[in-house]
Amino acid sequence: MRYFKLISTRLVFAFISSLLLLMSANTPARSLTLMNVSYDPTRELYRDYNAYFSQWWLEQTGQRVQVRLSNGGSASQARSLMEGLPADVATLALAYDIDQLARQRQLIPEDWQHRLPHNSAPYQSTIVFLVRAGNPKNIQDWSDLVREDVQVITPNPKTSGGARWNYLAAWAYAEQTYGEAEAYAFMRQLFSRVPILDPGARGATNTFIQRGQGDVLLAWENEAHLAVNNLAPGRFEILTPSVSILAEPPVTILDANVDRRGTRAAAQAYLEQLYSDAGQQIIAQHFYRPVNLVILEQWRDRFPPLHLITLEEYFGDWQTVHERHFAAGALFDQLLAEIANQR
Repeated sequence: MRYFKLISTRLVFAFISSLLLLMSANTPARSLTLMNVSYDPTRELYRDYNAYFSQWWLEQTGQRVQVRLSNGGSASQARSLMEGLPADVATLALAYDIDQLARQRQLIPEDWQHRLPHNSAPYQSTIVFLVRAGNPKNIQDWSDLVREDVQVITPNPKTSGGARWNYLAAWAYAEQTYGEAEAYAFMRQLFSRVPILDPGARGATNTFIQRGQGDVLLAWENEAHLAVNNLAPGRFEILTPSVSILAEPPVTILDANVDRRGTRAAAQAYLEQLYSDAGQQIIAQHFYRPVNLVILEQWRDRFPPLHLITLEEYFGDWQTVHERHFAAGALFDQLLAEIANQR
């Protein structure tokens, strides 16, 4: 009799254990973690946006979500993702870096830009000059950056997406001003005035602001506003050059990672909420230009209308740009080699 009671008890325990396992398998976890791999100057933006999204997701689903943020030069971050960094979303400085995740590692589909509005770019920026208060070197436009008495701070286009936007804006000015044949010579002169090439945009900002190097910083518009308003009030001012470029930093979920981790729904919502009114207001508060034109108009004092060239109309697609300017042995490598030989 005791033997049959023992068997019955074991069967009951086995049934309860199976039931609990079945219930847990069909019940969402109480919490999850997302990772956002981003480029250098977005630290403050995503710090506040992550807090907003975590609260919004809790209210919508009852589930707690923690968002981890990784920042660095855009090209460097893309390489980390291709080497296996298990992020759920990428929010990088330029589409070329995200394209590599599709072409080299198949982490995302090749049509990834069509999955969200505005080619998956929920905010915009441009390139401006940051100079010391009073503009002691009287810097007004790109032509002043090749003067012998001026030192220029910009990050390295090999590792920084922002640096590539800097380079292309300067190249467009040179072609429009001096002609296509002289653009390369202008760029060689400009980079001969650069004492250090930091790997990322925030490093270049720190070199200019904290270490006091250089006379002008080529900067994202949002990074320049951050310096003027938050990092060092009263010590710097922003100049808008006669020619600049529309920068459209894109975002994407990393399909292979979110499907393996079971985080697709949260990761998708995380990016979609960047386009919400609340998300667009946070974007504007951190000196990025919202793509929602109604909200952009609310911030018109901060973001005056600018005529900006676009990558496609002036240079072509990113693959073309990369092969001509930034690939190994391309024009940027050539001009650096010539500068090194002259020193």
